[in-house]
Amino acid sequence: MASYLQIENLSKSYGEFVMFENFSFQLSKGQKVAIVARNGAGKTTLFNILCGDDISDGGSVIFHKDITVGFLRQDPPFNPSLTVLEQVLDSSGKVKDAVQKYGHAMASGNEELMHKAVEQMDALQAWDFEAKMKRILGQLKIFNLEQKMNQLSGGQRKRVALANVLLQNPDLLILDEPTNHLDLDMIEWLEEYLQTYCSTLLMVTHDRYFLDRVCNEILEIDNKQVFHYKGNYSYFLEKRAERLEIEQVNIDKARNLYRKELEWIRRMPQARGTKAKYRVDAFEDVKEQAFKQKSNKEININFQGSRLGAKVIDAEHVSKKFGSLNIINDFSYKFAAFEKIGVIGPNGTGKTTLLNLLTGSLKPDNGIVEHGETLKIGYYRQDGLNFNEQMKVIDVAQEVAEVVTMRDGNQLNVSQLLNMFLFPPPVQHSFIYKLSGGEKRRLYLMTILMQNPNFLILDEPTNDLDIVTLNILEEYLQQFKGCVLIVSHDRYFMDKLVDHVFVFEGNGVIRDFPGNYSDYREYKLANEQIEEPKVKKDAPQPTMPKATSRPKKLSYQQQREFDALTVEIEKLESEKKELEIALASGALNNSEVIEKSNRFSEVCQQIDAKTERWMELSELA
Repeated sequence: MASYLQIENLSKSYGEFVMFENFSFQLSKGQKVAIVARNGAGKTTLFNILCGDDISDGGSVIFHKDITVGFLRQDPPFNPSLTVLEQVLDSSGKVKDAVQKYGHAMASGNEELMHKAVEQMDALQAWDFEAKMKRILGQLKIFNLEQKMNQLSGGQRKRVALANVLLQNPDLLILDEPTNHLDLDMIEWLEEYLQTYCSTLLMVTHDRYFLDRVCNEILEIDNKQVFHYKGNYSYFLEKRAERLEIEQVNIDKARNLYRKELEWIRRMPQARGTKAKYRVDAFEDVKEQAFKQKSNKEININFQGSRLGAKVIDAEHVSKKFGSLNIINDFSYKFAAFEKIGVIGPNGTGKTTLLNLLTGSLKPDNGIVEHGETLKIGYYRQDGLNFNEQMKVIDVAQEVAEVVTMRDGNQLNVSQLLNMFLFPPPVQHSFIYKLSGGEKRRLYLMTILMQNPNFLILDEPTNDLDIVTLNILEEYLQQFKGCVLIVSHDRYFMDKLVDHVFVFEGNGVIRDFPGNYSDYREYKLANEQIEEPKVKKDAPQPTMPKATSRPKKLSYQQQREFDALTVEIEKLESEKKELEIALASGALNNSEVIEKSNRFSEVCQQIDAKTERWMELSELA
């Protein structure tokens, strides 16, 4: 099996802090490997060394000279002056030039230029490349290829970078958090794409379903060592537990032996004989093993939670409109203790509106929302990182509470609590702006939980948290005696916790589905298979077109329509987002609300119609 990547005795330190040392690993053709570690254990550092963005203190990284390598960084570089089309095709040589000229000719409407561009595309057989490019970008919801890169959001730029690296079709793909900024449909499409079209892969991800379904080997960085597991994530969990158990047994044995040897050492006279010297030397080895520190750098979530009475939140016939736009229609539900509820649905269907109605920050048009007398809501918002960057970590926590009562009845001060959440004293007295994104998320989570809520609303709580921390959070929530409402794109997190899901179907309809996300997904797919023959025989599939020649079924006029639709859809999506923000702001008067609500309905209808036509033409291509 050909070796694509050879890492030998790699070491990296920052001052006295050692990230990893003597790390060796070989990646061969056909392997799909995921790197798993806690935040701060060295995943990103290792990735940066592989990309050439950082240098190691020692060791070597050798790529096979005859392979191509594609990198996806968490924050990919981009040229702000390029369009999406130019950025994606930046490394495609003659094909890039041909496709660029073709795109500009289509946009100009100049028939002579279009004729020359078509001839060049024919000569280079670039039609299949263009179809592949538009298919991948379409799956990632990037439609306007003429938009400048500096006009895109960070998430859109990450998706353009992902499309770019997939289009390169490299021999080896190295991906850092590829599912960030992807919705559930995109994640499932990328899963299938990597399973089908990618043979060799090295990636960092916290998405456990994605990891389990795509990768066949796991590299764990733990306590400055690297452990190799030849299996998927499920296999890794089993073998890691066995490894930790064996480590603990060996440490316990060493400590028992240490106590006996220490007693012998103390009984021995000062002038020991030569025969006993070997035992004295061996004692030092036993001592080192006995006091070996297990990797216990895990947060400890053990908050008590306030007592919750029989009445939690009662929603009765709740409705909410923005002008003519129906967001929530006749929603009724009585929340109860111990419930774990997931919330799923497309953007703009009213998920945030429901959360705001339940918390009381938004009033319903009809119906009532009643809170129980003992209710104490903890709302973890996706956009809740609004700390004062110039404050110290400990001061942020002290603004919430000086002392917190834990589940076991013990009371902890803020400094002790921060230690539990992996903020040691030096970090506690540093400023917020020095924290990483993951550390800020962890601190924000702590400030919510230390208020001891009994109704938790969690909006995308898994972002930037490592897998170990996610497991600990899940264990806490499973034992949580209050009620939990979760909005998340992390399918594993949802499946592990929720008993049922609120499905937002649009036009104010909320379905209460009895099961977790995977149950609902299977139900939905089964229904689609039943309905498919009635609606459309050949539904578009997230697969790449075969490498043939130019499109056989698109006429000249259809091609022009197809190119125009990509621009129109992107503009409508941008307008839709602006309207959503305006409607949710609460700053509009009645006439403005009605006007924007009516326009929102029109935009949604246009997007649906144009997207359906775009997919039809895409299938022909």
